[in-house]
Amino acid sequence: MTLPNKLTVGRMILSPIFFILYVFTVMGESILLKGMIALWIIQIVSEVSDVLDGYIARKHNMVSDMGKIMDPFADVISRVTYFVCFAFTGLMPLWALMIILWREFCIMFIRMVLAKEGTALAAKWGGKVKAVFYFISGIFGLFVLTMKSLGSLEFMTELILVSQVLFILAAVSSLLSFLEYFLLFLKTETMKQFIKE
Repeated sequence: MTLPNKLTVGRMILSPIFFILYVFTVMGESILLKGMIALWIIQIVSEVSDVLDGYIARKHNMVSDMGKIMDPFADVISRVTYFVCFAFTGLMPLWALMIILWREFCIMFIRMVLAKEGTALAAKWGGKVKAVFYFISGIFGLFVLTMKSLGSLEFMTELILVSQVLFILAAVSSLLSFLEYFLLFLKTETMKQFIKE
């Protein structure tokens, strides 16, 4: 297994660890500061590995078919995990989570269909914008929880409002990104053949 693929697999392994830590850190009567530190470490390692695996693969000519499939899947597993955590504790609106879940499942389906005909779904502008909003909203969500764990309740209402706006922007950007990919999908030979049938 190449180093980029090892980084991708590592990101997938970190996702359930993040979830378990989140449950023990946030679900109690008070938010544990040590748990928040661990969540920050996992979050940062996941995001850095997401950048590194693609960079190393391209720079050292280690791009593989398996890596092309695993990398976006690892991204979905990682980010959906922390969005579910935030929604479960009321920090993220549930409807925003559902839009993101629907988008990710639909994109996975499109990727599978295109992979069958040997076509890769390359990242587009909308997908990159969506990834930025996913990252910012996830980091800010952890920041809000960290402030709570420190007992800093000043401006907490405003911080929660900002985090919810960021989650909503993440959901909207994911929807716009899906529309961009879906319009491209409509132009593929597979979809043209399906429409004719």
